[in-house]
Amino acid sequence: MKKLPDLEAWAIFAKVAETGSFARAAAEFALSQATVSKAISRLEARMKTMLFHRTSRRMSLTESGLGALEHATRILEEGEAVEAELAEQSASLRGPVRIAAPMSFGLSHLAPALPRFMEAHPEVGLDIEFSDEMVDLVANRFDLALRIASLADSSLLARRLCTVRLLLVGAPGYFARRGRPRHPRELVEHRALQYAYSRSGANWRFRHERHGEFTQAMNTPLRVNNAEALAPALLAGLGLALQPEFLAWQDIQAGRLETVMDDWQVEPVALHIVTPPGRRRPARVQALIDYLAEHFASAPWARDGQGAG
Repeated sequence: MKKLPDLEAWAIFAKVAETGSFARAAAEFALSQATVSKAISRLEARMKTMLFHRTSRRMSLTESGLGALEHATRILEEGEAVEAELAEQSASLRGPVRIAAPMSFGLSHLAPALPRFMEAHPEVGLDIEFSDEMVDLVANRFDLALRIASLADSSLLARRLCTVRLLLVGAPGYFARRGRPRHPRELVEHRALQYAYSRSGANWRFRHERHGEFTQAMNTPLRVNNAEALAPALLAGLGLALQPEFLAWQDIQAGRLETVMDDWQVEPVALHIVTPPGRRRPARVQALIDYLAEHFASAPWARDGQGAG
């Protein structure tokens, strides 16, 4: 079985050869002289050859040491270059950021927000995956994700940006034909256009300030895994839907959709930015988080935006 190369020892060897002294190499690496000496001894034992001639007055490379020096120097230089580049990327706004976002929200609200950030930070590369599935940030190497949900406890770090109301909406023509429900029990006579990832499924749950909670099982002729896909059927007057305000607000303002049962509330969700465990983030990732937090806090559909976190 092959052993992993002792890269640390080879880097120490290169520095000893460069400085001509165990003591000076130890000082440059902030190591003890004993640590440097042990690293060289490990290499010599592993290679079964001496790398340095040592006398009380001077030290010089052996033929084997000379043959290994170029490769060892490259190991040291490459290691220093990698660390320098990563440190620069971490401290400056340069490098890639991987983002996961819900499909509808991502296309209609995240994507339009990005050009201003890109113009301000041209050396930051954005890699975005749109999906309504709850992706694993760690396994898929995402730097951050936008999530619209009531987040369960997890190891992820979350920054809450704003509340998102879920509104019961339908087209004026639908209400003209089917009537306007005033209580959840009346929904049994109505057609539900259903978002597949809704927490309550086909059982719609409402809360009233005085009357408490009421759950109604719905007749569901259309079920989709993307809430934006409900819009054509909604606007055509083919049913009711519980839509997030960020999708419905323009149609409501224009009169193409109307809300009903406004005194019966659906538990709202919130827009969050979530990041993997660990609070150290590259500057480019933190800059994007701060930019999105400021942007969405002032959105016309956002409620009680949260600026800190």
